[in-house]
Amino acid sequence: MKKLVVIWILLLTGLQSRSQNIFEPMKNALKTGDAKELVKYFNTSIDLNLEGELNTYSKAQAEFVLRDFFKKHSPSDFNIDHTGSSKAGLQFAIGKYQSGNDSYYVLMRAREVEKNYLIHEMSFTKE
Repeated sequence: MKKLVVIWILLLTGLQSRSQNIFEPMKNALKTGDAKELVKYFNTSIDLNLEGELNTYSKAQAEFVLRDFFKKHSPSDFNIDHTGSSKAGLQFAIGKYQSGNDSYYVLMRAREVEKNYLIHEMSFTKE
């Protein structure tokens, strides 16, 4: 029984570590408010929710929208608090985006496309 618990913990730790690695470049782009760098990790289209306004954008459109968001809400910090995956293999990260006195919960969902994980959904919800 102890072996089973140890194996389970090691598997969960490995999945957590893999998810964190997938989202590390996105984390860095969010931390600096670099829309151009962030969209490199987007799928061809993305569902983007900014403060309750949900739209589907192409990568080019999403870059302009995020650039505007970062201008209005320039980042002071961003950290990923939780990562994981679904049974279907979708990866997700939940983090906190700080802009001055404002805080936003950020949810990113990524799926594997041609051996790369690309974000297909991103949400900024004001705390």
